[in-house]
Amino acid sequence: MRRVFECLLAVALLAAVVGAQTGPAKTLDFYSIDTEGGLSALFVSPTGESLLIDTGSPGGRDSARIMDVLNMAGVKQIDHMVITHYHSDHVGGLQELVEKVPMKHFYDHGPTVEPREQVAGFQAMYAELAAKAQHTVVKPGDKIPFGAANVVVVTSAGKAIQKPIAGAPGAGKPNAACADFKPRDESRVDPENHRSVGLVVSYGKFRVIDLGDFTYNREQELMCPNNPIGTVDVYMTSHHGIDQSGSPALVHGLRPRVALMNNSSRKGGAIPTMQTLFTSPGLIDVWQLHWA
Repeated sequence: MRRVFECLLAVALLAAVVGAQTGPAKTLDFYSIDTEGGLSALFVSPTGESLLIDTGSPGGRDSARIMDVLNMAGVKQIDHMVITHYHSDHVGGLQELVEKVPMKHFYDHGPTVEPREQVAGFQAMYAELAAKAQHTVVKPGDKIPFGAANVVVVTSAGKAIQKPIAGAPGAGKPNAACADFKPRDESRVDPENHRSVGLVVSYGKFRVIDLGDFTYNREQELMCPNNPIGTVDVYMTSHHGIDQSGSPALVHGLRPRVALMNNSSRKGGAIPTMQTLFTSPGLIDVWQLHWA
């Protein structure tokens, strides 16, 4: 766990340092939580609001780790709960978490498109939860109110943002990395992955992107021929670093300073993914939660 918390601290400090360069009195804190091949990430705004993306896998391990981070961050409620899509490694800990911490507002891409739920009974449970709180089905271009920080939805329900993000460095410019893009056969990719909610969170000059499990071919639809997102500081590797996502068109177009991989010892870190990351212009480092 020591290495995990060192990673959490490093990311929080990166947000603080970059934010400090622009002069705000408070920082955006960002925690990547080790759900061992699942996904969960916490943002705490300069005004103390909380935004949690996904909840890891079921079984108690991941929800307990999320609670540890919430307690460390001083978070007493989740103001914004974002569900990227309905696979078990992204939503499995939700029911356990809502029994431990209040959640005010849920965001998602709409109902699942898969006939068989990976978490049995999840949709019925989730519908009941959302009915008792606020609930928003987001679309590309929507913004989630988050104090002085800026949260833009860039993908949802298989669609991608069309207009460049206002004020984002490099947004709207042609993406040279599109020239060599070759579509893949995605007929065996689970359809929920295509529909992932993706966010860009920014504060001052600091920018981080999380696209859930958004897939390779749809990255081309997002980033080509022009890049509507611009450059980022932190790229949370799509799909845990497996090679169903993370095309050069996406990664090289984003030009991240740091890639943060939410993998496990037996998931993620694929060779094509690593080749794409380490050839990305401007990359300083890759932070893996696990050797894979």
